[in-house]
Amino acid sequence: MEIKKVAAIGAGQMGRQIAMQSAICGYEVYCYDMIEAAVNAAREFSDGWFAKRVAKGKMTEEDAKAAQGRLIFTTDLKAAAENADIVVEAVSDKVEVKKVALSQADQYTPEHCIYASNSSYIVSSRFCDAVKHPENVLNLHFFNPALVMKVVEVVKGPHTSQETVDTVYEFAKTIKKDPVLVKKEIYGFVVNRIFSALTREACYLVDAGVATPEDIDRAVKGGLGHPMGPLELLDMTGIDLEYTVYMEKFRNSGDKADLPAACLTEHYAKGEYGRKTKKGFYDYNK
Repeated sequence: MEIKKVAAIGAGQMGRQIAMQSAICGYEVYCYDMIEAAVNAAREFSDGWFAKRVAKGKMTEEDAKAAQGRLIFTTDLKAAAENADIVVEAVSDKVEVKKVALSQADQYTPEHCIYASNSSYIVSSRFCDAVKHPENVLNLHFFNPALVMKVVEVVKGPHTSQETVDTVYEFAKTIKKDPVLVKKEIYGFVVNRIFSALTREACYLVDAGVATPEDIDRAVKGGLGHPMGPLELLDMTGIDLEYTVYMEKFRNSGDKADLPAACLTEHYAKGEYGRKTKKGFYDYNK
C-alpha cells in the first residue's frame, strides 16, 4: 500500500515531531489535538524549529517552506483523519485513552488506513479492538527527540497482518528512520525493557541511599560507556511519563512490584518531571 497522507493524533512533544519529520520527507501531514492550546504550542514549536534550521544553514529556506506547506496543525479530527493512509497515535500511554483516540479517528478514516501506536510500552493487542480492522493496527515506537533519533521499533501483534507490518517498515525508512522489527509482542518491546531494568535499579539505589543521582549517573557513564546516565535520561524523557507507565502496568497486573519507585513517586507528586519543568533528579534552574 502506498502512503500519501499521514495523520498524527496528539500534538505533544512526540506527535508534533513525528508529524514534522513526515512532512520534511515529503508527506502530506495533519497533526491533530483536541486541545487548541496544544495545537498552538505545536505550531509555534514547528515554526521556531524550521527558522533555526534555516538560520544555521542546515536547511534551505525553500525546503523549510515546502515542508511547512505540507504540514497542517488542527483541532478538526475529521480533516486530519479523512483520507489518511496511516494514523500515528501519540496520545497518553493509557489503554482507555488510546481506545478513545483510535475509535474517534476510525469514524473518518478509509478502510485501508493503518493505525501505528507510538506507545512506549503498551502492546497494540490491548487496544486494537477500538477500530473496525484490528489487522491494520501495530506499534511504531519512536524515541525522543523524534526529529533526531534514528531507531524506531515496528512491533507485530498477533492480530497484525503481514502487509501492515511490511508497509509500516518501509514507511519508517522513507522518513529516514532505522526500523527494528519486533516479531512478537512483549511489554516495553526491546529498548524500553532494557531501559526499565537500568532505571529501576538506579531508582532503587537512590531510594536506598546508596549513592546520589549524580554519582549513579557518573558511574554508568564512566563504567558502562553510556552517553547519558539513567537518571539524566529520565529527566529528559519525563518523570511523569515513567510514573504513568508504571502505574498503568500496576493497574493491569495488580502486582505491587510494578509500582513506581519512591523517588519517582515523590518527584511526580511535586510536579518535578525533569527538564520540561526545570527540575527532576537535577535542578535545571541553575
